[in-house]
Amino acid sequence: MKKFKWILAAIVAGLAIYGATKDLIKVSNTDFKSVSYNDWLRVDGNKIVNRRGEEVQFTGISTHGIQWFSELYTKENIETLKKDMGINIFRIAMYTNPDDNGYVGNNNLKEKVYELIDICVGLDMYVVVDWHILNDNKPTIYQEEARGFFSELSAKYKDTPNVIYEICNEPNGDAEWERDVKGYAEDIISTIRDNSPKSLVIVGTPRWSREMVNVANSPLAFENIAYAIHFYAGSDNITLRDKIDNFRDQGFAVFVSECGTTDATGDGEVYEDAFKRWTDYLADRKISWINWSFSNKDEGSALLKPEYTVGDNLMDYLSESGQLLKRTLKPETENK
Repeated sequence: MKKFKWILAAIVAGLAIYGATKDLIKVSNTDFKSVSYNDWLRVDGNKIVNRRGEEVQFTGISTHGIQWFSELYTKENIETLKKDMGINIFRIAMYTNPDDNGYVGNNNLKEKVYELIDICVGLDMYVVVDWHILNDNKPTIYQEEARGFFSELSAKYKDTPNVIYEICNEPNGDAEWERDVKGYAEDIISTIRDNSPKSLVIVGTPRWSREMVNVANSPLAFENIAYAIHFYAGSDNITLRDKIDNFRDQGFAVFVSECGTTDATGDGEVYEDAFKRWTDYLADRKISWINWSFSNKDEGSALLKPEYTVGDNLMDYLSESGQLLKRTLKPETENK
């Protein structure tokens, strides 16, 4: 009888070890950047965390204007970027200005946004929907249109943790936080929250999403908000990083929803060393970042060479900027 109890105890112990090992294998094989693992994201102090409360950092790429480069943004190409480039988040830049053939004069762009969201959901990736104000420098100019767009979008994807809302890309010119951005943000965030209360919202800041002082003095009274900070390696340096540190020390979360390897024009020289200093800094603080841009435009920041055409293998047409991005996002492939 004692021998039987000993054997039974050994079997139970063995099953427990097997179960624990099986769970460990399951976790170790999990894609920790996937939506299925992280689920709804939320802001906790100056951090962005997943459903388990674990701090997360995502790295990816943004489209250029979908009205100009729509044919590039296919399921096959986005899947290639995930597999071969190592991206885990995708940003849809939907320009709004009608003078740029943007959404306000071209509502058909909304269908492309939905198509790209559905592709990213199918690939288990996060997707940032960017209301890309630029030449229309104040978000209040098309606030009514923004409210309608985000109301429909957030209702359609209310149960979809993949979708992150970037409600104004880069307020600029004479746009001021209190006068031109904060009230707009309160309106649009409330609209989104009515439909999708758990969604992460990114809010652009004045001076091309580089201003933090006025935001810190008069922050938004919403939970689950991150503030957009944009940088370009050839134009922004340690001064902006120090400002980000000070802003985060005050308890605010930052999301670098756009950054580039060139200067702020998006063209010219690729600043590899400066870009690496930035990405090392962001990795140390677990700040998510998205690179500009997935296009074959003839400019320094474009991922692809101008001669790329749809159907070609993306990896065969990476520009200098694209090669740098690949080394940054998937460095282990360089030594294989």
